[in-house]
Amino acid sequence: MPGDSHLPKALQGLRIPAVASPLFIISVPALVIAQCKAGVIGSFPALNARESEGEAPLLEAWLKEITEELDRHNQANPDSPAAPYAVNQIVHRSNTRLDRDLEICAKHEVPIWITSLGARVEVNDAAHSCGGIALHDIINNRFAKKAIEKGADGLIAVAAGAGGHAGPQSPLALISEIREWFDGPLLLSGSIATGNSLLAALAMGADLGYIGSPFIATEEANADQGYKDMIVSSGAEDIVYSSLFTGVSGNYLKGSVENAGMDPDNLPEGDVSTMSFGDKREKPKAWKTIWGSGQGIGAVKDVVPAAEVVSRIEREYHAAFARLKDRMT
Repeated sequence: MPGDSHLPKALQGLRIPAVASPLFIISVPALVIAQCKAGVIGSFPALNARESEGEAPLLEAWLKEITEELDRHNQANPDSPAAPYAVNQIVHRSNTRLDRDLEICAKHEVPIWITSLGARVEVNDAAHSCGGIALHDIINNRFAKKAIEKGADGLIAVAAGAGGHAGPQSPLALISEIREWFDGPLLLSGSIATGNSLLAALAMGADLGYIGSPFIATEEANADQGYKDMIVSSGAEDIVYSSLFTGVSGNYLKGSVENAGMDPDNLPEGDVSTMSFGDKREKPKAWKTIWGSGQGIGAVKDVVPAAEVVSRIEREYHAAFARLKDRMT
């Protein structure tokens, strides 16, 4: 993309300025590979690669599968190489796999590391040890400053309207406050489901958009068909913001909450102390099918291949730019 020379090499040359966000359970190698081949950075949470006791680490097998397939693609398509990929690490005290997963990612020279729920120097050091860059997701300016102080290379501003764990602040306010002091890589998460919203993110001061929910309703996504169908049939008014399900506030599909026998308009508060990402974690049976989603899903009309999502957003992005250019001249 023009105008991206100020960014680290791993974030340059994308088809559109976008990173596909790591989706819990949903992001698997097939989706990541499709996203990267389509020209945007694909990603997945390391914890999605969960092997049975006694088996070899599935994360290692996933990284091998992704890198080998992208290498094959690049050799066959030297003029349109795939975008790089990213791995998301949950930096929470309950993630007992973290040290092991950091070692595996460093061994496989993962190019982009996305960290969540805690900024730690040693995690950023692990990314840098193999030539990778670390992007940390935050919900406010205070956390943003802490992340950079601890060695993160860039920030993902998770604003109101983002799927899953999301902050309450307007993207206009959050991006503006961060840009007062930080001129490094800055991504924006929160209802970015169209080319219009992607261009708006850049106009606000972000370098790239962080796109999640539209990729749930794709053929490669590891999501229940009912989940995909509910994304397609829902809009912003069908999202509920609640801390009940993990202890940290996030956005979820009202329909899935209702299907679990709960009233989405009268949910109790959650307890952050119950948050767990350990191997033995369990959530109440009624919560097994509580589905996360951002507010931008009104733009999702069908279940399609991931490449079609990228193509649609690209068309809209360039059309939005052309309209804006006409208005400014």
